[in-house]
Amino acid sequence: MPIPVNILIVDDRPENIIALEALLKRNDIKILSTTSPNDALKIAWENNIAIALVDVQMPEMDGFEFVEMLKSNPRTKDILVLFVTAISKETRYAVKGLGVGAVDYLYKPLDPYITSAKVDSFIQLARAQKEVKQKNEELENYAMVVSNSADIICTVDAETLRIKTANPATETILGYRPVELIGKSILDRVVDEDRTAFRNRLADIIKENRALAVLDYQFITFSKNPISVECRVAYRNKTLFFNINDVTPQKSYESQLIKSKEAAEIGKKAKEAFLANMSHELRTPINGIIGITALLRKTSLTDQQSSMIDMLDVSSQSLLGVINDVLDISKIDAGKFSIIRSPNKVRDLIQSVYRLLKFKADEEHIEFFLSVDKDIPEYLMFDSLRLNQILMNLLSNAIKFTKRGYVKLTVVQLTREADKVRLQFKVEDTGIGIPKHRLNDIFESFEQADEDTANKYGGTGLGLAIVKKLVELKGGQLTVDSRVGEGSVFTFTNWYTIAGKPIKEISRKPAGKLTTFEGVSILVAEDNLVNQFMLSKILNDWNLKFDIVNNGMKVLDKLKENHYDLILMDTHMPEMNGYQTARKIRIDFEEPKRSIPIISLSAATFDHEQQEALTSGMNDVLAKPFFPAQLHEKIKHLLALPGG
Repeated sequence: MPIPVNILIVDDRPENIIALEALLKRNDIKILSTTSPNDALKIAWENNIAIALVDVQMPEMDGFEFVEMLKSNPRTKDILVLFVTAISKETRYAVKGLGVGAVDYLYKPLDPYITSAKVDSFIQLARAQKEVKQKNEELENYAMVVSNSADIICTVDAETLRIKTANPATETILGYRPVELIGKSILDRVVDEDRTAFRNRLADIIKENRALAVLDYQFITFSKNPISVECRVAYRNKTLFFNINDVTPQKSYESQLIKSKEAAEIGKKAKEAFLANMSHELRTPINGIIGITALLRKTSLTDQQSSMIDMLDVSSQSLLGVINDVLDISKIDAGKFSIIRSPNKVRDLIQSVYRLLKFKADEEHIEFFLSVDKDIPEYLMFDSLRLNQILMNLLSNAIKFTKRGYVKLTVVQLTREADKVRLQFKVEDTGIGIPKHRLNDIFESFEQADEDTANKYGGTGLGLAIVKKLVELKGGQLTVDSRVGEGSVFTFTNWYTIAGKPIKEISRKPAGKLTTFEGVSILVAEDNLVNQFMLSKILNDWNLKFDIVNNGMKVLDKLKENHYDLILMDTHMPEMNGYQTARKIRIDFEEPKRSIPIISLSAATFDHEQQEALTSGMNDVLAKPFFPAQLHEKIKHLLALPGG
């Protein structure tokens, strides 16, 4: 139902008002009435009156005077006035009424049909005037928006593609005044290489009668500079309506983002390549040091020499620990680090860490306590290597920074729900403590509690950073509470899934004397002279026949000339690396040489590098540095020898 039209009735006689109200009563009008012209003026001012039925003869002021006052006020001047009168129908009265602004007369006594018909026609007229007024206001508002818009708003003839109208933004964006563009083809504004595509898109919009389409092209400005624009186009009544937005800054920003992303990816790959190379370059010589140290132990040594070998072993293992810390941090930051959970005995791992560090604590004359909750299940799912790394770092730090008193490891079960338990590991010490303002810094890579900590106690500042990242990767939480001069408490908690006993537990028997191999020939590819020497000594001890070469090309040459049962191949070699060599063997050689077992002797620590070795056709990977027993076991397994 339409909004009711307000009608004002002004008559000094109430009975006339009642009669008119009864005659005009209907649902689509609202009648306001009064016997006082002064009150009528107030009603007209306060209400949106469309039509007024006014008696001519009234005591306070006559109808002519009342209408003159209505018409003199901008707020009420558009009211349609009908005079209701019983006086003469002489022309002079009619002219006077029309002269002051009335639109018609109703003569008493009122004819119901004529009165109803006339009022109805003026109601329709009032509604039409209201709609026109609203449309005009909308057009004025739209014109203001178009005129002040920062975007180009224009209309284009759909047949000729010539511009019909344009707003002032054309001068800001394109450098042309609107008058300079009227009558010109919009295609003239498009850069040459986009023009055909732009024309075709407009043709599709017209053909499909599209209500809205978005086009991204380049326009040429008055100064001949290309800019990127987004055109929102609508088609109606053989006219294309354009809203053209200059998106050059956004496109430039997007381009910079893309370049930054590409640079970051290149930098990431360069970093990974550097770390892979660093891993090889550092771990390879350490492998030689550790291997030769093991060989020296088998020779006749004086007590002094044996002591120096022990020091050499400790130093090499310490250096390996630093390298592993740096690589672990790098792998975590690169997202190349993975947590591998399996059923393990958490008590055994804790006891192992405790026994290993008890000697260090005893050397420092520090008491070392261990308390493990008896309710903790025997088998849990966890990454034993990483949990060991966390505990070793926390406890080693506690012992290193404690000069007197004690270090204590407490493990308790906080919660148990169905097949899960929540454990808390607490490492408490009476050491030097950490200043409150440095508590957050100690978890940052290469950061320590004080600037002179590294000078006094040594270390890289990576231990706690690794612990925090490992705990978070495992889904746990790490907290620290510390007071300078009193000690520190590091606590980490995590949920663990309860596991059953594994079907077959891996035997950890100490390695005895390794058996020899008879009639087995091996080709070794290793470019590091120290590692060549170490491997030759190891392989000689096992009665193996072997040849040693220093790059992949020589591997292929040797394999063409001789028969070998197995290849030990370094992955990083000059001329042709191990991955490339393995692929050539698997593709270019005939059986049985094509299927010869290959063990990668790699210093790589990244999972994707080890995966690449397997993908290239190698059968197994042995990471440097390694112990001779590990190599012996893999050779025995791949050759399917007894006990392998």
